[in-house]
Amino acid sequence: MFQQILDATNRLQGFVHQTPILSSLTLNKMIGAEVYFKCENFQRIGAFKFRGAFNCISQLSDTEKQRGVIAFSSGNHAQAVALVAKLLGIKATIIMPSNTPQVKLDATRGYGAEIVIYDIETEDREEVTAKIQNKHGYTLIAPFNNTHVIAGQGTVAYEFLDKVPDLTTLLVPCGGGGLLAGSAIAAKGLNSSIRVIGVEPELADDAKQSFESGKIVTVPVSKTIADGTRTTALGHMTFPLIQQYVDEICTTTERAIIEAVKFHLLRMKIVVEPSGALGLAALLSKSIEPKGKVGVIISGGNIDPPVLQNILGE
Repeated sequence: MFQQILDATNRLQGFVHQTPILSSLTLNKMIGAEVYFKCENFQRIGAFKFRGAFNCISQLSDTEKQRGVIAFSSGNHAQAVALVAKLLGIKATIIMPSNTPQVKLDATRGYGAEIVIYDIETEDREEVTAKIQNKHGYTLIAPFNNTHVIAGQGTVAYEFLDKVPDLTTLLVPCGGGGLLAGSAIAAKGLNSSIRVIGVEPELADDAKQSFESGKIVTVPVSKTIADGTRTTALGHMTFPLIQQYVDEICTTTERAIIEAVKFHLLRMKIVVEPSGALGLAALLSKSIEPKGKVGVIISGGNIDPPVLQNILGE
C-alpha cells in the first residue's frame, strides 16, 4: 500500500496544502526531547480529512461522479467531502446528526453540499444514508474504511518524514484508524526503524483494547472532549493495517488533552482541536517516554467555540 500513498501524494499536488512543521523550545526543555509538529490544522477545511476525501473522490468513474457522492459525518469528514465535491463539480449529500454544532452545519453547507439531518435518538445514520444512497445511486465516501481514503491520509506522514527523515518516534491521533494506518505505512516505508504510536483518549480506548486483544473491540459512544475520536470501533480495513504497522497504542487523560490544547494556543499560538492535541497530551502526561526526535501529527484545528471557551476558562 506504500505505492498507493506515493500515487496519492502526486494526485494531491496542487490541491492540498503543504502544511508547516513547527517546534517549541519550551516544550523540548520540559520533556527532554526534540519534538516536531506536523500541523494539519492549517490544511484545507482545517483538518487532514481533505487528503483522504480528495484521493478517494478524484478516482471515481465519470458515471459515479455524475451521480454524486454521499457521506455521514458531524465534523471534519463532512466538510472535506463537501469541499472536494465542490472543487470537482460533483453533487454531495451529507448526513449529519441533529446535535451538530451550527458552525459545522454552516461550514458544510457553505461548500455547497446538501445536508440531511437525522434524529440521533430515533434514527440510525447508516440506515438513513443507505436509503438515500439506494434511491439516487450515490457513491458512499467512508470516513476511514476505504483504501483510497487511507492512502490519502498517509500522505501526512509521507510529507512529514520527507522534511524530517530522522524522526525516531511518530505520534498519531486515532479515531477510526484511517490516519493512523496510513501514517504508519508511510512512515515505515520511509524509515523502517521508526516507532509509530497511536494515541487515543482513555475514555475512548477501543483501538488500544483491539490492538492488545487481537480482535476489534467495540465500545459505547464516548463523552471524551476529543470528539473526533468518538468512533466506537476501528474499521475492518484499518484494524489489520494497524496490527501490522503500528508499534503501540497509548491513551491519555481528559485533563492532559485540555492542557495540550491550551499549550498549543497560549505557547505555540496555534488553534488545535482536542483530537488534534492527543500527541502533545501523551507527552505532557508522560504516557510515553520520548527519545530522540519525536514527530507529532496535529490532525486538525476545528474546535467548537464553546468548547474552546470552556477550556480557556478552567
